[in-house]
Amino acid sequence: MQPLTRRQIIEGLACSGFGVAGARFLHPSPVAGSESKSASFLDILRAPDFVTAFSGLHEPLQLSRAGTRWTGRGLLVTTNPQQDHLPITVAATSSSPTHVQVRWSLSVEPGLLVLGDAWERSYGELHWETLVPERVLPWYFLTADRESLHGYGVKTGAGAFCFWQIDPQGISLWLNLSNGGSGVVLGERELPAATVVTRQGSPGENALDAARAFCRGMCDRPRPVATIYGSNDWYYAYGRNKADQIVRDAESMASLAPARGPRPFTVIDDGWKNKEAFPDMAALAANIRSHGVRPGLWIRPLQADSSTPSNLLLPNARFGNQSNLKANLAFDPTVPEAMERVLAKVTQATGWGYQLIKHDFSTYDLLGQWGFEMHAEPTLPGWSLHDRSKTNAEIIRGLYEAIRQAAGQHTLLMGCNTVGHLGAGIFDSQRTGDDVSGRIWERTRRMGVNTLAFRLPQHRAFFALDPDCAPITTEIPWSCNRQWLDVVARSGTVLLVSPQAAAMGPEQRAAVRAAFQMATNGAEAVATDWQNNTTPDHWQFRPGAEKNYDWYQDSGAWPFGI
Repeated sequence: MQPLTRRQIIEGLACSGFGVAGARFLHPSPVAGSESKSASFLDILRAPDFVTAFSGLHEPLQLSRAGTRWTGRGLLVTTNPQQDHLPITVAATSSSPTHVQVRWSLSVEPGLLVLGDAWERSYGELHWETLVPERVLPWYFLTADRESLHGYGVKTGAGAFCFWQIDPQGISLWLNLSNGGSGVVLGERELPAATVVTRQGSPGENALDAARAFCRGMCDRPRPVATIYGSNDWYYAYGRNKADQIVRDAESMASLAPARGPRPFTVIDDGWKNKEAFPDMAALAANIRSHGVRPGLWIRPLQADSSTPSNLLLPNARFGNQSNLKANLAFDPTVPEAMERVLAKVTQATGWGYQLIKHDFSTYDLLGQWGFEMHAEPTLPGWSLHDRSKTNAEIIRGLYEAIRQAAGQHTLLMGCNTVGHLGAGIFDSQRTGDDVSGRIWERTRRMGVNTLAFRLPQHRAFFALDPDCAPITTEIPWSCNRQWLDVVARSGTVLLVSPQAAAMGPEQRAAVRAAFQMATNGAEAVATDWQNNTTPDHWQFRPGAEKNYDWYQDSGAWPFGI
């Protein structure tokens, strides 16, 4: 018998099925000395104890305090506590700040479990952990003791890229005010940098309910909940798609969708710019609609081609020393003519009749890094945009608002490789994590399950979560993919399948039909073992159902690259 190849190990081993089991909510070990619900709650809705400003991280400036104002060298940071929030504003008439660190000194209970979010999509890394002082916690963090879950964060739509740190002696909030990788030039205006909010949980409260309530408190005006289900061709075609395949998908979605309720989508992913494969995009949209299916289209809004004048482009310095710069030419959205070209892609798609726009790559195109590369710095130092008067966060939020306006209020917007905390209230849906796979099950296990479980509190609080597609392909055993299809459907999040024709037999069609029925019923889910498992196995669905899933192949998790 020949030894298995690496590809066979990753892609070919069958997964076990799943069965019904009695799931339960798991709690961390008791925290020493925490006898009341307030013992572990951290009061930060007060004036901080220290504020430090930076013009580049090598130039710290300890600001002097006068009441709620912190000043020094032409910089003013105001921290004026209100009853249920703490607004932080920054003015800098004669300096170009890159960062502000806000620090609260307090005693943090030992043994707390801490969960943070991610800058944009997550990459399978979300997890609860005890105190790690240098750990970067973008946008917000949750803490859990033996009884309660508490939340701490900044409201969505902040004017700065914000992350938290927590250590035994206090909490730090870092405000990245950069324009590109250089200091912002605010001039005479005052920047609303962030608004801090918290939520104190109650003993015995369901952990997901507590986390979701906190997320609702961070987003004042989310978009109305949209039901999004249907197909996306990416994970069976990977850009080698054709119009006739898309029509086949639309016909299949029409036959599998519930007879009543919202109609399914067929979303065309990357590859459609091939004129031979897609000769008439407007006619294709009309063909999809003729089957009672809603057409959707993927775009990369900031991408520019080699003929673009250099004055419309972002500087190559955002990528550092990378050699593939020609493949990543991107429009500078602070240049009006460049922004016009960006928005023309949106209006072109809606003019063709596409009712959902999936816009992708804008964080990478703008900042030059993927989320897993960012750590404490969303972009590399030493460059700036054409207009230096706004922060990166303001520029990104402005881009999203412009895309929304160009698309119109009735077109659904789905963000991918976008910053959810800045897109909340603008996007209808947001991808939770990096790509799953139609070829490698380990990617789906690691990226899909983790990001769905840990970002569920944002679902219907910020937008509808898109946990990525459920691929149905011949390269991954159906026993694996059926589990991912099932948990996404039962979670009530966005459900898009990538149905390879050769893999869609009677069993698969029946499973997709049942999944679509569940996905349109407004179901809810919670991963009950999320506090001690990065790929939760035990799930509880409302109302009433519980399941155990087996996410592992016979060989277990793959420890090498995916």
